[in-house]
Amino acid sequence: MVSNDSDRPAVLARQRFVADKEAFSGLNLAQRFQRIHDTNLWGAAASTSGLGSELDATAVLRAELPVLLQKLGVASLLDAPCGDAGWINAADLSARIIGVDILPSLIEHLQARAAAGEIKGEYHLADITRDSLPRCDAILCRDCLVHLSFANIERAVANFRASGAKWLIATTFPGWQANADCEDGDWRALNFERAPFGWGPPVEFLNENCLEAGGGWRDKSLGVWRLAEIG
Repeated sequence: MVSNDSDRPAVLARQRFVADKEAFSGLNLAQRFQRIHDTNLWGAAASTSGLGSELDATAVLRAELPVLLQKLGVASLLDAPCGDAGWINAADLSARIIGVDILPSLIEHLQARAAAGEIKGEYHLADITRDSLPRCDAILCRDCLVHLSFANIERAVANFRASGAKWLIATTFPGWQANADCEDGDWRALNFERAPFGWGPPVEFLNENCLEAGGGWRDKSLGVWRLAEIG
């Protein structure tokens, strides 16, 4: 594991946002993520949701998430945001899946695919920082909070808690030392055990065996916290 934050390799999502930063000036949250989607800013060949959502990047996750959800007693899972819902539909989950995302065109496409029986789950348009969310046992917020400002992370977590869910399953980097704020749509690593979050050790932990950028982000994991105890 890399010991110092400064030793970490560059991440494509961060590089490409910085290069296109001026185009995001004046855009609201939905417009920012619409631009990221429309330009495939995160640079993945098979998924506009980014490199971390491609099937080869989710092999460990798809194998171990069903076991984790069963251990937690999760019968219903809110995938927030769901992105293109690609990898999660390739996982053998027994839990009922509800996906929400901020992009209308994406949700319309997923609704049509679900209606045709091509994918599992139900899908709804929602901004996780402000809109009422369906009640589920757990919320999966993977590869999202790393793209949000501290202010919007706080809003999202409060909104997750208000939904009535028991568990939050979120991307965290336990080897990361110092959390920094960022512009919405940018990227940086976050360790939710450290300030300004201080959520404490996760109840459960799933390391994704991330190989992106030469393995310099191998600590990328899903941490599980009780929503009533964080934020």
